[in-house]
Amino acid sequence: MAFRLGDDFIAAQNAPQRAWLEEDYEHLGRQLARRGVEIERLTERALAFRVAVPSWGVGTGGTRFARFAGPGEPRNVYEKLDDCETIQKLVRVTPAISLHIPWDEPESPAELRAYAQARGLGFDSMNSNTFQDQPGQKLSYKFGSLSHTDPAVRRQAVEHNVHCLELGHKLGARSHTVWIGDGGNFPGQVHFRRALERYLESLRVIYAALPDGFRMFIEHKLYEPAFYSTVLNDWGVSYHCTRELGPKAFSLVDLGHHAPNVNIEMIVARLVQFGKLAGFHFNDSKYGDDDLDAGSIKPFQLFLVFNELVDAELERVAAFDPAYMLDQSHNVTDPIESLMTSAVELVRAYVQGHLVDRAALREAQERNDALVALQTLKLAYTTDVAPILAMARQRAGGAIDPLAAYRASGYRPRKAEERPAAERRGAGIV
Repeated sequence: MAFRLGDDFIAAQNAPQRAWLEEDYEHLGRQLARRGVEIERLTERALAFRVAVPSWGVGTGGTRFARFAGPGEPRNVYEKLDDCETIQKLVRVTPAISLHIPWDEPESPAELRAYAQARGLGFDSMNSNTFQDQPGQKLSYKFGSLSHTDPAVRRQAVEHNVHCLELGHKLGARSHTVWIGDGGNFPGQVHFRRALERYLESLRVIYAALPDGFRMFIEHKLYEPAFYSTVLNDWGVSYHCTRELGPKAFSLVDLGHHAPNVNIEMIVARLVQFGKLAGFHFNDSKYGDDDLDAGSIKPFQLFLVFNELVDAELERVAAFDPAYMLDQSHNVTDPIESLMTSAVELVRAYVQGHLVDRAALREAQERNDALVALQTLKLAYTTDVAPILAMARQRAGGAIDPLAAYRASGYRPRKAEERPAAERRGAGIV
């Protein structure tokens, strides 16, 4: 039998920490009460937060040059779900899985869905892969997929996306995410306007095939794998495409897909205002699309993003229904540890967003008092809400300290024994 983390083990790990947590929680509650904030209300928000885990994220990633496999890597989609179950048991905010096809193509969708449900998991969004060639693939995506100059290649890419929709419907997913690597490496290689028209033409066919209740998310990226131009290069082009497609199409924001120093939180506000924000792929970056752990480089930016999201949530903005997912490449860390800590960072930023004194911020904005406005945000950002996050996890059956509990369980060494390493060469993500 495969090793699984038990609820009794988590409770045993929590036992010696419970008294300290209650003391810290009570102390923070008194501090917040002086500001007119009820700690229990924030704890309820932490309990309600949800973010999806990508099935590919539980494997070791890689750069364009090398990939260093880790011990106990999942060898198939079922073992990936086992790892996702462990993450969910410890942090209790990740019950949904996002699948990447054909990486995670199941032989039996019904069997995979039942396997997930038995572990308290479900499927959130489907992700199509037309940015690399697969074994046995008839036509190559070397020079593009949905925007390729050859109609036959475009048809092949469209058919793959339609297949993902059909599979997602069987699995109980709710959305379909399209990201393409189409673009050019040299000036003159791609006709900008014609490439975008071909992309839209392909998307219209996929959009028409959306099952009832499905939404389509399209994801822009400034650069990579093409280094001169990309077809869907920024949020403005993405917004235009979603308007062209219809009310079920939305713009997905990946935090690592922007030029350095871009004001991502303002992009979030614009898409919310226009009713076209799909949601997020959360990660972090320093120089480019590094896909580092969320909150590891720019935690204040992450907070500012959630400030906009919470503001829209509280104002009940029309069509505001964001889908959240982690999208990271774990090159030097245990993927489970990175996904857990990233999920915790998202809940932290979300709770801190709910700590912002909206009335004081609005007043400072109306008075054009820049410094008070900033300090109002900083007061929420610098508040240590760790006791709230830990209390929420404990109440939901998770770990007070997920990382310590995970390491104490010996999960990774056990999986290294259960999953003998298979030889694998080459670069790139899982």
